[in-house]
Parts: sequence; C-alpha cells; structure tokens
Amino acid sequence: VQLQASGGGLVQAGGSLRLSCVASGTTFKVNGMGWYHQAPGKQRELVAAITSDNNTNYAGSVKGRFTISRANAKNTVYLQMDSLKPEDTGIYYCYAQIRYVTQTTYWGQGTQVTVSS
Repeated sequence: VQLQASGGGLVQAGGSLRLSCVASGTTFKVNGMGWYHQAPGKQRELVAAITSDNNTNYAGSVKGRFTISRANAKNTVYLQMDSLKPEDTGIYYCYAQIRYVTQTTYWGQGTQVTVSS
C-alpha cells in the first residue's frame, strides 16, 4: 500500500490550501483516514480524521478552519485548510488504516505547508 500526498506549498496568513492523499495498492476496504501535522522541532499531532462512513474528528486548534473529506471510490482523503496561520506551518502526513488480519496504519511521505505572516 502506498499513500501519495500533494497540495502543500507556501501561502500567506489568511490564505487557503487543499491537501490530497491517494491510497493505492490495495483492494481491501480503507477504514479510517486522516492527517497529522508536525511543526518544526515538535512531535507529530493529529489534525483531522475521518471514518469510512464520514464521521469526522478535529484538533481544537483547527476546528472551524479545516475540513476533512474523502472519496471512498478513489481511496482519497482531502484536507481543506482555510484561514491559515503561521503556526499551521509544518509537514502534513496522511494516513490510512486497512484491516487485513489486523488493522495496519499506512503513512504518506508528507507534504510541506508554509504559512508566512
């Protein structure tokens, strides 16, 4: 299973970006998907998660600004990021959870988001 993330870049504070992540290489159902954020010098933290039936969960710092969605037929998860702040800067990693015998979490390579003040 491979996850390919895209959509990062440089944006001014208050701007928007849309991240995408495609999971390929499996015919099994993809269960949970989501995004983590790793700021410079800090640990990776959950930003947003979405289940296969579209239940969502957000970190408090992004509620009302970020929206997670998915296209199950495409095994793709999106993260719409609005009203971006400099503290949103960092690498965003997507993940996908697939159950074979046990549930395994797969990770994308990360995409860089830089928000200038």
